[in-house]
Amino acid sequence: MSAQPQYAVPHPTNPIPARMKGLNRAEICDVNFTEFVKQWSGHAQARPAPGEAILDGSALDARGFRELFESQLVSRHLDLMARVLRVQNKVFYTIGSSGHEGNAMVARLTRHTDPAFLHYRSGGFMAERFRKLPGLDPVMDSALSFAASKDDPASGGRHKVWGSKPLWVLPQTSTIASHLPKALGTAIAIETGKRLGHALPIPDDSITICSFGDASSNHATAQTAFNAAAWTAYQKLPAPALFVCEDNGIGISVKTPNGWVARNFAQRPDLDYFYADGLDLANGYGDVQRAVEHCRRTRRPTFLHLRTTRIMGHAGTDFEIEWRSIEELCAVEATDPLLRSAAIALESGLMTKDEVLALYEATRKQCFAAAEEADRRPKLDQLEEVIAPLAPYTAKAVQQEAQRADYAQRRLEVFGGEAKLPENQPPRHLAIQINNALHDTFAKYPETLLFGEDVAQKGGVYTVTKGLQKAFGPRRVFNTLLDETMILGMAQGFANVGLLPIPEIQYLAYFHNACDQIRGEAASLQFFSNNQYANPMVVRIAGLGYQRGFGGHFHNDNSITALRDIPGLVVGCPSRGDDAATMLRTLTALAKVDGRVSVFLEPIALYMTKDLYEPGDGGWLTSYPKPDEAMALGEGRVYGEGNDDLVIFTYGNGVPMSLRAARAIEARHGWKARVIDLRWLVPLNENYIREQAKRAKRILIVDEGRHSAGVGEGVLTAIAEGGFGARPFQRVVGVDTYTPLAGAAFLVIPGEDDIVAAADVLAQG
Repeated sequence: MSAQPQYAVPHPTNPIPARMKGLNRAEICDVNFTEFVKQWSGHAQARPAPGEAILDGSALDARGFRELFESQLVSRHLDLMARVLRVQNKVFYTIGSSGHEGNAMVARLTRHTDPAFLHYRSGGFMAERFRKLPGLDPVMDSALSFAASKDDPASGGRHKVWGSKPLWVLPQTSTIASHLPKALGTAIAIETGKRLGHALPIPDDSITICSFGDASSNHATAQTAFNAAAWTAYQKLPAPALFVCEDNGIGISVKTPNGWVARNFAQRPDLDYFYADGLDLANGYGDVQRAVEHCRRTRRPTFLHLRTTRIMGHAGTDFEIEWRSIEELCAVEATDPLLRSAAIALESGLMTKDEVLALYEATRKQCFAAAEEADRRPKLDQLEEVIAPLAPYTAKAVQQEAQRADYAQRRLEVFGGEAKLPENQPPRHLAIQINNALHDTFAKYPETLLFGEDVAQKGGVYTVTKGLQKAFGPRRVFNTLLDETMILGMAQGFANVGLLPIPEIQYLAYFHNACDQIRGEAASLQFFSNNQYANPMVVRIAGLGYQRGFGGHFHNDNSITALRDIPGLVVGCPSRGDDAATMLRTLTALAKVDGRVSVFLEPIALYMTKDLYEPGDGGWLTSYPKPDEAMALGEGRVYGEGNDDLVIFTYGNGVPMSLRAARAIEARHGWKARVIDLRWLVPLNENYIREQAKRAKRILIVDEGRHSAGVGEGVLTAIAEGGFGARPFQRVVGVDTYTPLAGAAFLVIPGEDDIVAAADVLAQG
């Protein structure tokens, strides 16, 4: 198709005829530019030399301006192209960057090795950053992303993202402030890595860049990042994060009060504030430069308030004329930064009218040609292709890494000699064996960090991390703010620079208010970057129910539904100490080999459990496994192999309960029971479940979670879909309610008597 628009409208300062008021505002902005240039009647200065300032008093030289202007035009024409080709089903994303093209200045003044976490209106930034490395094509790469082509180098066609592995732009989708914690976490990680002597993948003086809109700055997730940044600076801990607030004065249709961003941030302690005019390259460049240099030099969190505007609406489906007056729209469109850039080019004598218009049309032609080519490129059309980067798993390599035990000398140093190695100690309970496994992990991986609330000197509220800080120092084991969102944001930051984070969420209930840092951010990165980036981590969470004398729903949270719903996440739940050690080895190997995000769900009520059947029997104490032992992903544990009268599927607290109940069931009905500890809750090993169900005469599912959306539903579905749904079965689950305090808690979660009662039902029928 022709790249020339087939419409004509007057300059925004002229009267707008009624027939024009319903036109697409993108068309109007397009023609506004050409009309503005054609009608320009100012006087040009002498053409500046490449190294000279573009205008008197400007920090920007002629060559720099020309390149920034070109980047702005690339961004604009990608937007215009998207609006035209979307209706032809050749483009699948129309949230544009028009009005924000001044963010190209931030790209020019930073390095391509400064990790960037970008707002979705970052077309100008990306076009400019592409200049940092030869051989890259900002137009074609962007067009492939717009077209959802599997040749898209950023996401492989999975989403329109601003991202680039060689340019250190970590892909974001339509983020609304959720990327700020990990951007700050990456800034902190740069400094932490240096203090640890860790070889960073980027220069030691790198900064992180995080851009977002004025509306997003009000989001709770943004505020938690700003608070953590200031808290860090207050303690004189370096955190070189450049927060770029691109203030266009509106969020979709909700206006930001005039002056609000400056009022909210200009005087905020320990968050250094700079303002720059993003609508005027000549006027704003020096201020952006000062902000960048300040952040890099001082290593302090820096807030750059960048003035922008938003033209052409929020997205292609946003018909602003329906809710904004024509006079207001024209006033906004008159602030188009491309008009100012054209004026600078003409006033300075750098370009003539014909040269500006020729560049404008050449850029249009380039963007449309790239889009048409991208449309011809292959799309994702196979399910296997779509999900390939979601959850990579190289089983043999993971198993080898999990069993790798070539750090014997370091273990001797950590544990204090051969006699004190944990495998040479008597059997211990779960909490001690997790503690031993964490010491082992730190000895094996010098890049490991553990952090969270109360984990350092105190050793956690259940002493599970006791002694780790003393053994490995405060740089590797440290307390954080009481802020789960930032804990998980920092974990992503540490992972971004090659460290191995093990963040602790103190209770499962506390995870829910920070869930999106895993669901929307950490676990999605491999998918949306086509496995170019990953956030390898093991998140420790204490949870589940059955605590006595200490309770309520915050400390007896049996809901793991939020975890089960996260694509690509691995969740392991050990019920005994030896399993905890071998499972943790596999989870850390998954992180190291395949970059996976996992949750190590620790049953609080089993931390100190020693006995199984009778007081003093020590039946739930286990020996520590040698360092070359590991648990295969998805592998359960079987108690009573070969017993087929009744098969009980369970996990966590349900395991010792089911074992005790199995004795009572045998005494009552004469059935020999087989108890299956699933151990791996996400993803459920459906083949393993079906294999265990195949010979069962009767099936019981014991799920301490809730009736709705619990693990038990997944087990039952696997059995039914495997063709074994005709077996007599019962499900013993918790009630769909919050957990009350004290003894009432045990009315809403299943107990041993409930398991026996369910077997009685099976016996009747």
